[in-house]
Amino acid sequence: MFSPSQADVRRFLCSIYAKAQAGQAMEAIETIASLWIDEHPEYHAELADVTAALASMQDAGDGQTNPFLHLSMHLSISEQCSIDQPRGIRQAVELLTHRRDSLHLAHHEVMDCLGQMIWESQRAGRPPDGASYIACVQGRATRD
Repeated sequence: MFSPSQADVRRFLCSIYAKAQAGQAMEAIETIASLWIDEHPEYHAELADVTAALASMQDAGDGQTNPFLHLSMHLSISEQCSIDQPRGIRQAVELLTHRRDSLHLAHHEVMDCLGQMIWESQRAGRPPDGASYIACVQGRATRD
């Protein structure tokens, strides 16, 4: 199982941004990440400087959004949907996307559900509950 460090993730996302800016060929996963990077121009300056990105790893908790975590969550949700794991996530995200008329907005709501599932798992010391995650996403798809 691949478990990248925080520094690995930052290097990966910064390298993808650099490749996109240079018009270089990318692997499939890089292309997906690049599409999410394109959706977030507010993060481009941070992605353009890998040295600063690595140096800022200790600046957590200042109330700002972590662009690397945010983009990683987009990528994780995309991967989950591509393999439908946990089972039912693809359909739940599709329903939410249809309801919000935006994959991007749907992903942001799914992030809330994913974060809640992870937090509850860690707090309780048990494995993540995929069923509650799917139920959360489905619930968002059925309400305004």
